[in-house]
Amino acid sequence: MAWNPNMAMDTDGKRKADYVKKLHQKVRENIEKRTEENMRKANKGRRQIVFEPGDWAWVHMRKERFPAQRRSKLLPRGDGPFQVLQCINENSYKLDLPGEYNISASFNVSDLSPFDVGFDLGTNRFEERGNDANQLVDLANTKQDSLELSIRPITRARAKRFRESLSALVEQAWEKATKELGEPTRSVFNLLEA
Repeated sequence: MAWNPNMAMDTDGKRKADYVKKLHQKVRENIEKRTEENMRKANKGRRQIVFEPGDWAWVHMRKERFPAQRRSKLLPRGDGPFQVLQCINENSYKLDLPGEYNISASFNVSDLSPFDVGFDLGTNRFEERGNDANQLVDLANTKQDSLELSIRPITRARAKRFRESLSALVEQAWEKATKELGEPTRSVFNLLEA
């Protein structure tokens, strides 16, 4: 069989075309894989907030959108709650805004935060939940050095440890006096004063 140069070029070209197609496929898969990894990392700390029509939401007032309400840094940064009228898409919602705002009623979900109807605005948000009564601390669990006042400034945490240790010491002295004397008398108070 005679050598045909066109035939050799055709097989070589087909091989190169197959190689380029495979290379493009690998690159495309690699790009998709990296995109998914980057999305997962970027969305790691985000939480998806979904509002239904009828829900209540607070509105974050941006300076660009609410110039009259944000003319001073001392004015509130949010307003509401407003009722959600319609879900435009998963990222934007239409709210029932009063006419005094004179702006569009559609907001991005990043400018909205859910309104908890059961939340009592009269309570202090910085207090922890649970029993607020003063609870005495066992002296064995407290450090003896917390009763020593240092030269360093007294912080709230150090003052709290000192108060707990002192309360536990008084409680321990009280229990010891009631065990030894039965009914605490004036001598117990003298012991505590010393």
